[in-house]
Amino acid sequence: MSLHAREISPPNALADELAAERAHLTRSRAALHRMRERAEALFATGDKVAGDAYTAEQLGRHLARRVAELADDPRTPLFFGRLDFDDVDADHAGRRYHVGRRHVTDEQGEPLVLDWRAPVSRAFYRASARDPQGLAVRRRFGFGDGQLTSFEDEHLNRGEELGRASRILTAEIERPRVGPMRDIVATIQPEQDELVRADLADSICVQGAPGTGKTAVGLHRAAYLLYLHRERLRRSKVLVVGPNRAFLGYIAAVLPALGEVEVEQATVEDLVDRVPVRAVDPPEVATLKHDARMAEVLRRAVDAYIGEPTEPVLVSDGSFRWRIGLEPLHRLVHDTRAERLPYAVGRDRVRARVVGLLQRQAEARRAESPSDAWLRRMGKSKPVTELLDAVWPALTPDGLLHALYTDADRLARAADGLLTDNEQRLLTGGAGRAAGGTRLGRTAKATRWTAADAVLIDEAAGLLERSAGYGHVVVDEAQDLSPMQCRVIARRSEHGSLTLLGDLAQATAPWAATDWRESLRHLGKPEASVVPLTIGFRVPAVVLAFANRLLPALAVDVPPAESLRGDGTLDVRTVSDLADATVAEVRAALTHEGSIAVIAADDAVDALRAALTGAGIETATADEPAAEARVTVMPATLVKGLEYDHVITVEPAAIVAAEPRGLHRLYVVLTRAVSRLSVLHTAPLPEPLG
Repeated sequence: MSLHAREISPPNALADELAAERAHLTRSRAALHRMRERAEALFATGDKVAGDAYTAEQLGRHLARRVAELADDPRTPLFFGRLDFDDVDADHAGRRYHVGRRHVTDEQGEPLVLDWRAPVSRAFYRASARDPQGLAVRRRFGFGDGQLTSFEDEHLNRGEELGRASRILTAEIERPRVGPMRDIVATIQPEQDELVRADLADSICVQGAPGTGKTAVGLHRAAYLLYLHRERLRRSKVLVVGPNRAFLGYIAAVLPALGEVEVEQATVEDLVDRVPVRAVDPPEVATLKHDARMAEVLRRAVDAYIGEPTEPVLVSDGSFRWRIGLEPLHRLVHDTRAERLPYAVGRDRVRARVVGLLQRQAEARRAESPSDAWLRRMGKSKPVTELLDAVWPALTPDGLLHALYTDADRLARAADGLLTDNEQRLLTGGAGRAAGGTRLGRTAKATRWTAADAVLIDEAAGLLERSAGYGHVVVDEAQDLSPMQCRVIARRSEHGSLTLLGDLAQATAPWAATDWRESLRHLGKPEASVVPLTIGFRVPAVVLAFANRLLPALAVDVPPAESLRGDGTLDVRTVSDLADATVAEVRAALTHEGSIAVIAADDAVDALRAALTGAGIETATADEPAAEARVTVMPATLVKGLEYDHVITVEPAAIVAAEPRGLHRLYVVLTRAVSRLSVLHTAPLPEPLG
């Protein structure tokens, strides 16, 4: 067969082949439908076969999950490739497999479609003419609206390989972006596949230039690990952390499309949601609170609450009086402190050990073991409680931070040698509060906390109690994590692994990372590998070349991205009226297929949207992910991680002027376009672009 894609009207032999593949698709969809019907029937009757209420509940959850996993989207092809093995392959000689998004079997249990994560499917992504891996033919399928339209063969055993010259592969990569992010299982490249299939025990950091598919790599790695370690990760769970809700909405459909419906998604703000955020810090105060030194300040503050016993403990027990002298009490507190337990666990340990000493005396006197009720009564007795309050008082996370902010002397002791006097004043009030930072109340509950305070309170909670952890955490846009935010994630992945995704050139936060090694240290994974992805598949070369002009001014050591896409357009124009020009550009963009984003400085968004609405053009905003409108008007601060076919960037100079790292923000904005980029400006372009 030729290496070229087979169209809908090929010669007879090829038409028969295409018809056979379409029949296999129909058969596979019917089989998936039967699998779902069986799961639904079991779900409907599961409570009748379960032996007890607990078993019924667990079975119900399992079957509900199974029903959701077997959902079929008719717009998405069930398979995208086929593997024909040669007759000499030891394991699969002469076998043929269709590769798709999930495993589908016929009524006899024979596979009609293999899951892309299955070991044998690896050859679809890794085999080459140089290393066929037992394959005679690799076939790719072209689809339109879920219908099979063409196919394309590579005879690897004859040295025939299309690689990135594949028309079907290129068409899938360049397909217009409409709606939320899609999976990339049909287009995963060998270098991406290597990252996707990394071992669960390995933490990796992907430095990915725009359009290199780093987000997709992270999500597909989560799906792959769930396939390989299903029960383990169902217990310990998988978490995806994104920069904002708009981004999470954009990626939300990827894992369900692959049959994975139980992955948790959150922003860092969601993870630290212990107190309501009702105030805003000035930039210098927020930057200080996100500094890694604050972790040590809080640790010292907690340690300072631990005291030394000053008098023996005397406990009345009916006709008996039990006494614990100072020496055993000192030893007990010292030993507990040396164990470096979370503070609240240490308090419970001190209580238990004191009660243990009382129990020994009671057993020696009465020659019998006291009851559980007696042990509980001793633990709550006034002398024991007073000892605890003196040497290991109860603390709450927000109460700890409130005490530091309201007691300058306490803060000075904890911050000695770490924070300057001026930095301490920023935390305890004065300039910080007068400028609109934390509004301190008489109590922690009455205090109006900031977003940075919420991160510190979570750090305090980690010192007081053990945090729940995940088996694997995927963190996207990680370049904007502060050291303290990194520690938020580290506490939740202490016994699991990480996939860290980001691009230092797109770092826009005041505390943004400049070296992945530093971020990995704060994340508790200093040994993680840092792997660069520099080949872009989504952003056209002409757009990327324009954005890359900014790189020398960004002061980051990252390799410039290279794009494999020779299509796409760039239009940079000076205009007299931004609103009128934007309306005209959107009208022109609507004549093309795909999504459209108007991106501007945050304070310009409302006026631009009003102009478009006044012109009769329906628009959506960042907080309307389900909107049907093709045109989205976005503030520059919220577009990180998103993609649109046509991006209209309005007044780059205003985007740059809006924040200290404005050039980094502009780099993000310019690299959101996957087909066409229009730049409209009245003011001169920022110097690096000129």
